[in-house]
Amino acid sequence: VQLQASGGGLVQPGGSLRLSCVASERTFMKYTLAWFRQSPGNERELVAAISWTGGTSYYADSVRGRFTISKVPAAYAHEKDTVYLQMNNLRLDDTAVYYCAAGGPLSRDRDEYDYWGQGTQVTVSS
Repeated sequence: VQLQASGGGLVQPGGSLRLSCVASERTFMKYTLAWFRQSPGNERELVAAISWTGGTSYYADSVRGRFTISKVPAAYAHEKDTVYLQMNNLRLDDTAVYYCAAGGPLSRDRDEYDYWGQGTQVTVSS
């Protein structure tokens, strides 16, 4: 499975961005889907995740109430499964490279995720 993340950019504090992650195969509904982020000098951390059923989601304390993860299966054969991360009320410390990932059980452990997108830069700055 190949993942393609997009949607990053430069935004002012308090602004919003929506990240998208498209899968190369229509197998999204079999994996836990997640967004991680990594800023310089820090470990890659789990931001949000959603189970393959969609019934369970996880948010890091720092983003809960501001970020929302969702997934949309392809409706037609020519479309692709997509997972989104809606980010509202962005703060300076949200600045990082954001990665989408797909893998096994919902976990904060990045080793549980088998497939990774290339990362998209989010910069929050005034």
